[in-house]
Amino acid sequence: MTARAGDVALGAARSTGGVEVRVRDLTWRPFGRSRPVLDGLDLTLGPGERVLLAGPSGSGKSTLLRAVAGLLLTADSGDLSGAVTVGGHAPQDVPGSVGLVLQDPGAGVVASSIGRDVAFGLENVSMPPGEMPPRVEAALREVGLTMSADSSPATLSGGESQRLALAGALAMEPSVLLLDEPTAMLDAATAGDVRAVVSDVVARRGLTLVVVEHRLEGWLDHVDRLVVLDAAGSVVADGEPRRVLREHGRSLADQGIWVPGVPDPDPLPLVLDRAPEGAAGRVPAGGVVAAASGVRVEHVSRRLGGSSRTTVAVDGADLEARAGRTVALVGPSGAGKSSLMGALGGLVQPSRGTVDVAPPLTPAESGATSDAAARTRLAPPHAWSSSDLARVVAWVPQRAATALLGRTVREDVLTTPLALGQDPEVSGVRADALLGSLGLAHLADADPRQLSGGEQRRLAMASAVAHGPALVLADEPTVGQDRLTWAAVSGVLAAARAEGAAVVVTTHDPGVVDDADHVVRLDAPPQPAPDPEPERRPLVARAGPLSLLAAALCVLPLPALLDTWRQGLAVLIVEVLLGLVGLLAPGPGRAPHARLRGVLARLAPAAVAVVGVAWSAWLLGGRDVEVAAGAALRVLCLLVPSAVVVGFIDPEGLGDHLAQRLRLPARPVVAATAALQRLQSFDALWGELMTTRRVRGVRADRGPVARGREAVVVTGGLLVGALGQASALALAMDARGFAEARRRTWAGPAPWRRPDTLALGAGILVIAAAATARLLLP
Repeated sequence: MTARAGDVALGAARSTGGVEVRVRDLTWRPFGRSRPVLDGLDLTLGPGERVLLAGPSGSGKSTLLRAVAGLLLTADSGDLSGAVTVGGHAPQDVPGSVGLVLQDPGAGVVASSIGRDVAFGLENVSMPPGEMPPRVEAALREVGLTMSADSSPATLSGGESQRLALAGALAMEPSVLLLDEPTAMLDAATAGDVRAVVSDVVARRGLTLVVVEHRLEGWLDHVDRLVVLDAAGSVVADGEPRRVLREHGRSLADQGIWVPGVPDPDPLPLVLDRAPEGAAGRVPAGGVVAAASGVRVEHVSRRLGGSSRTTVAVDGADLEARAGRTVALVGPSGAGKSSLMGALGGLVQPSRGTVDVAPPLTPAESGATSDAAARTRLAPPHAWSSSDLARVVAWVPQRAATALLGRTVREDVLTTPLALGQDPEVSGVRADALLGSLGLAHLADADPRQLSGGEQRRLAMASAVAHGPALVLADEPTVGQDRLTWAAVSGVLAAARAEGAAVVVTTHDPGVVDDADHVVRLDAPPQPAPDPEPERRPLVARAGPLSLLAAALCVLPLPALLDTWRQGLAVLIVEVLLGLVGLLAPGPGRAPHARLRGVLARLAPAAVAVVGVAWSAWLLGGRDVEVAAGAALRVLCLLVPSAVVVGFIDPEGLGDHLAQRLRLPARPVVAATAALQRLQSFDALWGELMTTRRVRGVRADRGPVARGREAVVVTGGLLVGALGQASALALAMDARGFAEARRRTWAGPAPWRRPDTLALGAGILVIAAAATARLLLP
């Protein structure tokens, strides 16, 4: 279909509300899988029909949503056959006709402000820039987001992130709305708010709605049809929701579906073999394993091209974890549950308050004879070495993908026991028992990165408790699990508790709460009031991103212009002086935070390259110090300008300038902008990976060689994680019309001002300095 025909169809579809969806003989077998996820599926949804799609884990629910959106081949590869039509057309022939909201709304954020994120789909369908603001404002208002459109998505709670994702889909005025577990990570009150918003919008617009959820109860009053898939991806029940549950409720529950009115399953019985020798000591039943008192945790985030922001996650909180007991941390999204749990286990350092661990569990308890040993014994857990922490603490993170360390599933479970020197045979028996209990035994030799999200979460649970820790920290451990796998995860937690461990879980799951011995409720702490005095902007921040990029690129000819170390030193002095001038922030207001420190931090990794180049030049240049110094200075002259300006380049603004001023093609510009946006999350992902290694006992605590080796390993993990993020981002972008965007408009302006001319002049001045130094200095 041509773009013009698609526009006509789009207008027709939107004028009539929801449209019919037809799925005919749909078969999808992902690459590397021997069996298809969906096999010959047939399904028809009427215009304006509201459908709840259910089924056990692995039944193909999310796959079906992607097929209806026309996105199965966007982030995955495999064999696809059959046909899907939306309103008589292939889904991607009518950009924006299908709105898809992913299970993890944060994975689909494509911009650095909520207004620009909502406008992304409108840009893809070539809406004139002047018409976008009212459409964006209306979509935000419709889902109940009242903050400023220039607010950062990073400041949103879980419920607000779901609303933002919904606003981004609704702004395009779709005919079909697809929601993949939109309330799985939310507390009951926030989940109810999201359901109410969805129901209201769908009713007013007459949209065709498909919702995927494991737990059905909250949605029954908002839908008029229930479709159930079995483990093979076939439809086994279809009809009016309460009639389907009345007729098939027991059999559906036996398949793992959370049927309302059917009691929660009991935790699956699991008796673990004795903890391997070398496991953590035990505190008598009911004794305090770890206690946090008056803890305050702060998080500092910084946006590229913007200012830093400090958020108080926990303030003045107390928490005790007792041997053989389970504590459930509950509260609304953003209440600081994960942060408090991390502080208790030494995963994060509190900015205020204390964390104490029972003496039998602290390092150097036995045989401590010196004051130094005593001080080590009393150190808080965030200061412990990796092996000391791993022996005592286990952690199951929310993002299970960051907890994977082994090449195979079984190797991952054995990582910590072997790192702690435990007996391989005894540990292997324990690992196999855990894998069997969690339904992962048949995947023991599989690559853990190829598992589904639910399987990875269960693997993280097995790997956490395999070595017999004294304190188990599990962050939302039952999310995304059906009844059967929920019973397995609950059984492992119960087994760890029976073994004498203290168990702390963060959860919105009422079944987990009911099983806990003690429940602690947290509420979001008040945030510090914004400083009434604005922060001054450095001179370099007043220039646009295109001029800053051009200034940094001006130095590329320097290696050809500089022959000696004297010439390199002269140019470096000019660059440093210009950089210091650019960091000045004249005018009223507060001084900017850590300007010079930020530049030095960006230069720190480059020091390795500079030393390497100097060393190679020294060896190959007859061990001449001047040759080595010249090579090192040439590299520094290339890196210093970039280190100064990169922290002030807003990726979004850069994309606007590249597309509108240089007329570069839209697709590579958007892709590059999105990639730069994702760079901001790399430091958080790096931190999660390093925390995982530390709590699993394999972190390199000392020695430059060991740390260098570890940096290489973690960089590989970072790249794998980045690829996963890129896949999710590509899916979210194409769900809002990016794949079929032939022409594109831009919501943001791209002006060229006087500071831009000055920034470009500074880059040219560096080249002039190099030419002058070549003439005047030998």
